[in-house]
Amino acid sequence: MQLNWTGRRVLVVEDNVIVAMPLIDFLEECGASVIGPVGSVRAALAALADTEAIDAATLDVELGREEVWPVAHALLARGVPFVFATGSTEDDRFPAPLRHIPRFDKPYATTAVAQALQHRLG
Repeated sequence: MQLNWTGRRVLVVEDNVIVAMPLIDFLEECGASVIGPVGSVRAALAALADTEAIDAATLDVELGREEVWPVAHALLARGVPFVFATGSTEDDRFPAPLRHIPRFDKPYATTAVAQALQHRLG
């Protein structure tokens, strides 16, 4: 699968910059415009409110002491495809409406995350 993200905006929600940078670098190499890394629910919701078009997103579940669920629900409401790139992939941890979303356990392969996002974009 050839990855061409030219003209696409991707929100990366991750509170650890060191973890986020390889994915951000890879997406940018594929042509994406990356928003983030965004390290809190508040900042992620603000990015959603401030950005006209977000095409896709990656979400870490644990952002410090908070969980990303409000952001995931906001993305679902907007119809924005996303995946979870997290250290928390246990099924019982996820709210039922989010269990169908692809999950990648850390450390994840950046290409696998990008391919899953592209597949979800259609």
